[in-house]
Amino acid sequence: MVKQLRRVVVTGMGALTPLGLNVQEFWKNVLAGKSGIANITYFDTTKYDTKFAGELKGFDPLKFMDRKIAQRVDSFTQYALAAAEEAISDAQMNFEKENKERIGVVFGSGIGGFKTFQTQVGNLLDRQGPDRISPFFIPMMIPDIAAGRISIKYGLKGPNYATVSACATASHAIGDSLMLIQRGMVDVMVCGGSEAGICEMGIGGFNALKALSTRNDAPEKASRPFDKDRDGFVMGEGGGVLILEELEHAKARGAKIYAEFAGFGFTGDAHHITEPAPNGEGAQRSMKLALDDAGLNPTEIDYVNAHGTSTYYNDKYETAAIKAVFGEHAQKLAVNSTKSMIGHLLGAAGVVGAIAAIKSVQTDELHPTINYDTPDPECDLNYVPNTAIKKRVGAAISNAFGFGGHNATLVFKKFSE
Repeated sequence: MVKQLRRVVVTGMGALTPLGLNVQEFWKNVLAGKSGIANITYFDTTKYDTKFAGELKGFDPLKFMDRKIAQRVDSFTQYALAAAEEAISDAQMNFEKENKERIGVVFGSGIGGFKTFQTQVGNLLDRQGPDRISPFFIPMMIPDIAAGRISIKYGLKGPNYATVSACATASHAIGDSLMLIQRGMVDVMVCGGSEAGICEMGIGGFNALKALSTRNDAPEKASRPFDKDRDGFVMGEGGGVLILEELEHAKARGAKIYAEFAGFGFTGDAHHITEPAPNGEGAQRSMKLALDDAGLNPTEIDYVNAHGTSTYYNDKYETAAIKAVFGEHAQKLAVNSTKSMIGHLLGAAGVVGAIAAIKSVQTDELHPTINYDTPDPECDLNYVPNTAIKKRVGAAISNAFGFGGHNATLVFKKFSE
């Protein structure tokens, strides 16, 4: 006897991005087509090829945690705790009335405590001895500590772990959370990802890889997904959290429902450490698996929140993948890239893209892909250029692809009984 999988809905969201420290502010600004990219203020960029990024503006960790905890966690964990607080509040979830053994946390980071690692290596080398390394170094740095901190803060005793798959990290966390609820192991999941990689080693490392834009004369125009003149991605930072809930559990407590989480697809390229497989072969399979899992035909998808990094091969091959999967319907799709305005949040990119997709399903509004000035013959879809549009979105796809060949596709649709 085949056990029927339980339905899963989204009942809460939280986000910290370069365009807003909550979902409402973020959504308002991306619909307006604003850019959150500016010159870096965190360190002296004189010697760096790239001098700009999408920094969080006005973030104060003490609004979300006491000073002792703020000093003992890396920025990526601060972002995780802040986004989780917003999402839990948004869901109107009172954990004291819930069985905390049936609520879990899957939350990832592509890099983890990069700033902490840089600082502590500096302490070791500058002061010439290991006795200057902080006793909190390891628990501040490890990528799983954000999930652990969220679990500890709220006393959540269900499955608790981190995903780490570069820029697909948060999407893998969200997909894993879906499976845990569907199989009946939990009723509620707190999931997502965060990243805080804007530091000397982060910018320097991606510059060495020749992956970042160097459009220093116009930072706000540097992230230009699918545009012919794109020259690399722009680093961003922040975090996002979704509250996923089993449908009957959500209904029983009268929760508002943003959208139904209909399905997902995970694949591997098995091709190259940084370059996606030719023609987006892995991305094609990821999207096909997601559609099959959701029980939807390609023609039932109205919108794709693309990975859309503003790098040559990603944008070219993601376009090719969408055309291969959707055929003639690809020309009817709206496709956009949130990264055009906030940059690439690496391990948090998937959840922020998912939030944009969910908001579009909820509101029937699509934010633009800004800086789309010169069409690329190899990228010939409707990328919602420069101005937001209204369009009914019955179902949407959110893509996230990571170095190492990791592909993740999530499908959200309007909720109906």
